[in-house]
Amino acid sequence: HVFKFVEGKHNWRRKINKSTKTMKLQLLCLVLVFIAVETNAAKQGKNATIPALIVFGDSIMDTGNNNRLPTLLKCNFPPYGKDFPGGLATGRFSDGRVPSDLIAEKLGIAKSLPAFMNPNLKPQDLLKGVTFASGGTGYDPLTAKIMSVISVWDQLTYFKQYISTIKQHFGENKAQDILDHSFFVVCSSSNDLAHTFMAQSHKYDRTSYPNFLADSAVKFVRELHKLGAKKIGVFSAVPVGCVPLQRTVFGGMFTRGCVKPLNNMAKQFNARLSPALESLDKELDGVILYIDVYDTLYNMIQHPSKYGFEVADRGCCGRGSLAISYMCNSLNPFTCSNSSAYIFWDSYHPTERAYQVIVDNLLDKYLSKIY
Repeated sequence: HVFKFVEGKHNWRRKINKSTKTMKLQLLCLVLVFIAVETNAAKQGKNATIPALIVFGDSIMDTGNNNRLPTLLKCNFPPYGKDFPGGLATGRFSDGRVPSDLIAEKLGIAKSLPAFMNPNLKPQDLLKGVTFASGGTGYDPLTAKIMSVISVWDQLTYFKQYISTIKQHFGENKAQDILDHSFFVVCSSSNDLAHTFMAQSHKYDRTSYPNFLADSAVKFVRELHKLGAKKIGVFSAVPVGCVPLQRTVFGGMFTRGCVKPLNNMAKQFNARLSPALESLDKELDGVILYIDVYDTLYNMIQHPSKYGFEVADRGCCGRGSLAISYMCNSLNPFTCSNSSAYIFWDSYHPTERAYQVIVDNLLDKYLSKIY
């Protein structure tokens, strides 16, 4: 009888333990479900607070504005756009999408961002944002004049038109919502450093010119803020001395190395811009953010295999050393078949896959500081 009593007691305990474990497991599952729901809701809430993406800058962000301009700096013809949905040459300086598109997708806004100069745009299309960027432009007004493109300062004028159109069709409240909660991105300086500096070298040296550009960038942000923008991210300069064209022209006939003086100017621009924007962030309401892309792209170029690339010193289009715009065309028999293996599409602009790596590496880090 004692043995049966003890055995029954153990069975009772085993049943209780089993029941307790089952309850714990069910509770854990329930907690995980709640966490998943809350996380998803938080993500949706985060995206819901970003009604639009508004972009200013140069060819890195241009999705077709140059198509409407009397400039030689265009790319609305094959093989540009060969990896864009439908294989369309839209005026993006790449094989596919560019950062303005990828950031918009990352924010859950849209898979591509329209160019403001697109004649087919309807008022409804403006609600998710646009890009005013124009390939070949810069912070130095002379840069846009040389290339016959839209200066960043004129892009602010177009932005005023954009806001007026929003007010006219959707009301003051919608316009204010876009100003208060949208993400504004500014990306320029490469064309200034790589090209216009030579024309300005009688006025500036390799330190004072980047400083002038950085001060101009800060002035631009101030003007944009005056127009109502509250959340502004400004891209750093990139290692422009490492783009294939600069390597070919200035990097040595056989070595084709990165051009250090150009990269040093880019670093000087960044060293001046970063603390200036930090100071501006403290002074103005809203958030002003410096976005460092230099180190990520430079590391990609120096260690391409680390990121899954095979070629870093030549572009995919043509022979990849000088091909850009009309020199990168469908008649050139040397364009690569797999652009995803290349960091650069033509001799100046990265591929969509390279842009995607940069956006994926940086955006979450910086957006957490804004939203």
